[in-house]
Amino acid sequence: MTRALRLVLLQLRVNIARAAAYRADFIFNGVMTLVSMALALLPLLILFDQRKVVAGWDKPSALVVMSYFMAVEAILEGLINPSLVDLVERIRTGAFDYVLLKPVDAQLMVSTSRQEPWHVIDLAGALALAIYAFGLRGEPPALVDVLLGIALLVTGVAAMYAVFIACAAASFWVVRLDNLVYLLGALFDTARWPVQVFRGVWRIVFTFVIPVAIMTTYPAMALLGRLDGRTALATVGGTVVLLGLARVIWRTAIRSYTSASS
Repeated sequence: MTRALRLVLLQLRVNIARAAAYRADFIFNGVMTLVSMALALLPLLILFDQRKVVAGWDKPSALVVMSYFMAVEAILEGLINPSLVDLVERIRTGAFDYVLLKPVDAQLMVSTSRQEPWHVIDLAGALALAIYAFGLRGEPPALVDVLLGIALLVTGVAAMYAVFIACAAASFWVVRLDNLVYLLGALFDTARWPVQVFRGVWRIVFTFVIPVAIMTTYPAMALLGRLDGRTALATVGGTVVLLGLARVIWRTAIRSYTSASS
């Protein structure tokens, strides 16, 4: 465990140093991130300009969901997606051989190989939006709700990671995964809306198949004090199952790997 933590911190330090070497690029990407956040808020603001409540959610509560969406997206784009794109390239070129030769877990190695540190601006924006939303509500969240909201944020990130690592493992069989990555990104965009907005089969899909509800809606409900204990436990349990399934898919993919350099 200690060696794994040292590896993660080392790779993070390397990526921060790489980003710091191009300060203008860091600033430019930060500005573009702020613009992107503003554009992401626009549809929600337009919707609640026309009505007070949508599917049981008022504007401040929906903004809390949006803040979770921004936070999870920041972690996806800053930590997870760059590493998985790098994984596909390593498999294509045969450089994945060197990962397997290292005395560390290959999944941990590839999952932390690349980061884009400027997405910390997204996290700051998500926190600011959550504070603004509770300012509109006129009351701060209870401490127990804050702790549960943070715990379920971690759970949501873990669920998202499980989905993406399982799909990335498919690159051991299919080299080009561009279309799948775009599809996942499009599906993840639905997480900006409370899952109650969707009806019928779509709510089932976005809860149990592509678990966007676990990523944003349930953490937001926890922070708002609207999530019951049974649902919270089911959310954590479902995420553990997802992580286990992703690990099985990864191990199966590793066994089928044939070096591109051989």
